Amino acid sequence: MSLDALAWLAAPVAALAVACLALVPLGAQVLARGVVFIDLAVAQVAACGALACALLLDHPPAWATALAAAVAALAGAAAVRAIARRAPRQREALIGLVYVAGASVAVLAAAQAPHGRELLTALLAADVLWAPWSATALLGGASLLVALAAGRLGRDVWFYPVFALALSAAVPALGLYLVFALLIAPALWLARGLRLGWAQALAALACALGLVLSWARDWPSGACVALALCGLGLAALLRREGPT
Repeated sequence: MSLDALAWLAAPVAALAVACLALVPLGAQVLARGVVFIDLAVAQVAACGALACALLLDHPPAWATALAAAVAALAGAAAVRAIARRAPRQREALIGLVYVAGASVAVLAAAQAPHGRELLTALLAADVLWAPWSATALLGGASLLVALAAGRLGRDVWFYPVFALALSAAVPALGLYLVFALLIAPALWLARGLRLGWAQALAALACALGLVLSWARDWPSGACVALALCGLGLAALLRREGPT
C-alpha cells in the first residue's frame, strides 16, 4: 500500500478511533438505563437536523451540519427525557415512536430535494472512507466532552445533553447504523464485566476489520464496519459474566 493511500486512510481511521472513545461509554449508560431505543431516536432526530442543513445549504461545511444536528438532537433528547419521566412504563414504546416520527420526517424532507435520497442514504450508512478531517475534529471534541463528563453521566441532567451533542457529531460523519452498532456492541461486553478500555480496544479492532473488508472487496465502508461491530456484539454472548 502506497504512502498516499495510507495518508488518505488517516482521516477515517482517526474518526473511528475517537468515535470509540466517545460512544462506548455512552452506550454503557444506554444499556444501564434499559432504553435501547434512545440512541436510535436521538440519532434519527440528529440526522433530520443534518438533512435539513444539507437541503437548505449547498455543500454545507461540517461545522454547519454538526450545529444543525446538535440543535435537533438536543431537542430530541429533551423530548426523550420528558417521555422517560412522564411515562416510565411505556417509555420504550413511546421513544420508538419518536424514532419512527423522525425517520418519517426525514423521508418526507428527502423527497422534496433532487438529491434527497442520496443524502438520506448517506446519513443512514455513511461512507466512512471519505470522512473529512473536520468531521474527525468534531468527533474528537465529542470524545473530550464525554471524558470530562464521565463521572456525571449517571445523572440525566448531564447524560442527555452530552449524549445528544456526541451523536450530533457522530451521525453526519459515520451514519446512523454504524453509530448504533458502536454504542451497543461494546456495551454488551461491558455488561459482561469487560473493562472500558478493553471494550474500546475491541470496538477499534472491529472498526479496523470492517475498513479492511471494505478496502479489499470495494464494499460500502459504513455497512462493513457496522457488520463487524454487530459480530463483536454477538460474540459477547460467548463470554461469561463477571469482572475482568
